[in-house]
This record gives sequence, C-alpha cells and structure tokens, in this order.
Amino acid sequence: MNFIFISPMFPSNYQNFCKALKANGANVLGIGDVAYDTLTWELKQALTEYYRVDSMENYDSMLRAVAYFTFRYGKIDWIESNNEYWLDTDARLRTDFNVSTGTHIDQMLRWQSKSEMKKYYQAAGIPAAPCTPAEDYDQSLAFIQKYGWPVIVKPDHGVGANKTWRLNSRKEFDYFWATHPKNISFIIEPYVDGTICSYDAIINSRGEPLFESGNVTPVDIMDAVVRHKNVYYYIVKDLATDIRSAGRRLVRSFGVQSRFIHCEFFRLNRDIPWLGPKGSIAGLEANLRPSGGYTTDMLNFANSTDVYRIWAEMICADRRITPESRQHYYCVYIGRRDGIAFTHSNSEVLSRYRASITMSDRMPDVLAVGMGNQMYIAKFAEKTEMDTFVRYVLEED
Repeated sequence: MNFIFISPMFPSNYQNFCKALKANGANVLGIGDVAYDTLTWELKQALTEYYRVDSMENYDSMLRAVAYFTFRYGKIDWIESNNEYWLDTDARLRTDFNVSTGTHIDQMLRWQSKSEMKKYYQAAGIPAAPCTPAEDYDQSLAFIQKYGWPVIVKPDHGVGANKTWRLNSRKEFDYFWATHPKNISFIIEPYVDGTICSYDAIINSRGEPLFESGNVTPVDIMDAVVRHKNVYYYIVKDLATDIRSAGRRLVRSFGVQSRFIHCEFFRLNRDIPWLGPKGSIAGLEANLRPSGGYTTDMLNFANSTDVYRIWAEMICADRRITPESRQHYYCVYIGRRDGIAFTHSNSEVLSRYRASITMSDRMPDVLAVGMGNQMYIAKFAEKTEMDTFVRYVLEED
C-alpha cells in the first residue's frame, strides 16, 4: 500500500500517524515544506521517502510531488493529511490522481460548507441553528431582528474559528458590514447558549465506528480568543448516550467512510424555542478530520489506547485489531495565557500534580492564539479531581 501523508511534520504529534502506518505495513511517503534534516528521527524512520516543496500552498508543486511518487512507487492508494487546513488540497490531489479512497473535491466542498452541513444534521434528526448568507444588508438585518442579538458571523467555508465574530449590537453589525473581506462568503446565525460537546470517532469503510469518544468545552473558545482568556476542555470518561446516538446518525447522514472525524454539538444551557429544551443537543459543525492540537493524545490518555494505531488499522485492514481497554479517565487540556498573574507558578503546578500530568509544553505561536501559551494535559479518575486541578492551575492573584 502506497500512502502519501501531507504535512507529516506539523503538528508534531501527527508523525504518530506515519509511525502507525509503517507498523501496519504501509509504504509511507511524505510531502512537506521543511528541510528533510529538520524532521525528527522517528519521522524519518517512518517515511520511505520525503519530498520537499517550497510551498504547500502552491498546488502545482504538490501535483508534481504526487506525480513523482506515482512514477517511483506505482499507483497511490491513499492521500491524507488529517489536517483541516489541507483537506481541500488532499481532495484535489485524490481527484486528479483518481485515488478512490477518501473524498474528492466536489464532495469535500459540500461537506465543508457550514450552511450545507446543517442539512446533514437535520437529515439525521438533529436540530441546528438557522442561518442566512451575509449577502444583502437589509435581508441580513431582518434575519437578526427575527432571532435577536447576539449573532455569530463566520465564513461559510473556513478553518476553525478563523474570521468568526460574535456581534452584540447594530453598531457592531454595521462595522462588520463595512469592513469584512468581500472575497469571503459569510453566514449569519443566532448565538446559541450552549456547551460544546463532541463525538470523536474512527469510522471504517462500511460507516461503522471502530473507536468512539468525545470532549466537552465548558468555556467559549471564541470569547477566550477575543478577550485573551485562558482555555480548557476535557475528554469525557464515558461518552453520553445521546451524543453517541447523534454521532452515529450523523455518520450515516454524511455517508462517512474510512475517516477519523470530529463532530460538534451544543448541549443547550436554557430553553430555546426555535432549537430545543434545556439539556437537549443541537448540531454545530462536522469536521471530517481528527480534533486539532493534542486532542488525539488526550483521547489516548483518557481511553488507555492508541488512536493512531486504530486509525492505521482502519486504513490497512479496515478493522480494529487493538483491543478495547477497560480503564477510562477524564483527560483535561488547560492553556494559560502569557501576561496573566497566576497564583501558582508553572513549577508549582508541575510539582503538585506530577502524578497526573501527562504532557506539559509551550504551544507553537500559530496554535497559541486559540489554545493558550503554556499548556497542561492531565488525567483523573474522577471529575471532582479534574475540577480541582482546573481551579488550581487557573487561579489568579
């Protein structure tokens, strides 16, 4: 099996996908924009060959790289990055080289449209917030007046929360309308007072889950970015029944096959007449790739497993070989912002919770905007223990 992995060196933990592929017998071919000598020893050992391009944004360069690998190794069986930023590139390359595993560009564009994906949620019997394109001023304002302030404005096709705003008044809306990039298609939807929960799964070629888990984000990440607040979220010890059911229905609705996915829901904090009662779930967004950052490692810590290995088994054998573990934990990520006076220093946190902390590091600048500058990942048997840890780490003078 010839597997081309796009950007195997970033984020750094994605080299584990390549290592797992090699361990399962795949011929792993990497394409990236950094020098070969800068790759880790582990990644070099996992790759059969690495092709460096000057810019991964240059599609002609990426095309030439895949053509070279095709000439040298024969038919390419898989092209994947597992990275939201490169999903369109992955799909274009699959389309151009007739790689049948994975989505092609026409399907990917539909799946990435935030307005279109609401239809898939609804087809799965999951309510989702209404939206309208931000194309006509009067029509947009009428939509807002129907549902009330605040509203969320975001690109119909976008990566994460990039270029996303929460608008609280007519004045803020008018400023957005006058200054927003005109080459981007935006949608407007009413703000939903809910806690974000996710369904994270590895799906085989028949649409069946080989692994299932999920996370909860108690803080408003968008608000945390705008207001320079700390962030945290956690992997649940046991996936809620309604999230599991909704996730599986959504997989069938999208027709997902042979992918690692991250689907997001709101659990409503109050009754919303046009969406549902307090405590129920509503659709947010579906992402046809793993949750970003170190979430894949957190899934491992929480479930005492190896999702990189399970994913590679899905790719190479279309089944799960890794056994299910009986040991499950809460695993929390905390990102502290620079410039905030915390009561407890980094060394104090590491010393007090050394038995529970599984990872601690400085986040790369490109990820720090959304994830904080100093991160801690820790696992706990009980939620009360996790909550105490969160309060300790985030306590301010």
